[in-house]
Amino acid sequence: MIAVRARSRRTLFGVLFCLLVLGSSPLRAVEPKEMLADPVLETRARNLSKELRCMVCQNQSIDDSEAPLAHDLRVLVRERLQAGDSDNQVINFLVARYGEFVLLRPQFAWHTAALWGLPPAALLIGIVAIVLVVRRRRLPPAEAPNLSAAEEARLTELLRDN
Repeated sequence: MIAVRARSRRTLFGVLFCLLVLGSSPLRAVEPKEMLADPVLETRARNLSKELRCMVCQNQSIDDSEAPLAHDLRVLVRERLQAGDSDNQVINFLVARYGEFVLLRPQFAWHTAALWGLPPAALLIGIVAIVLVVRRRRLPPAEAPNLSAAEEARLTELLRDN
């Protein structure tokens, strides 16, 4: 009887957990009042918002951030799209206003070469270091040089004294 209750409790908790996990939806920072009536423009705005960095959160896009500045940027993106700007014009406008830091994925240029080049270089250096260490471990140990007769006599004498 007790085993049946425990099993049914576990089953109930399992079902409730599954409902909780499956029923939860990810929170979106975009508010309904921000959304555009035109679905094409709204899709473009959402795509652009996913590429722009929240200046407050810094590791979130403005699409995911709930910061007031992110809200203002989302509204600004939608206003520019409604005014007839292309996606590139909106991006260029925001970069001119806030700098390249507003882009989650900065464009490759001479001043961002280190940003793009250092991670692959560090990975390459790490791989080379691992290969060198593995090769050194596979080499047979170097043979000890043979001792001269005088050295052997001295070694025997030292070992005998101890």
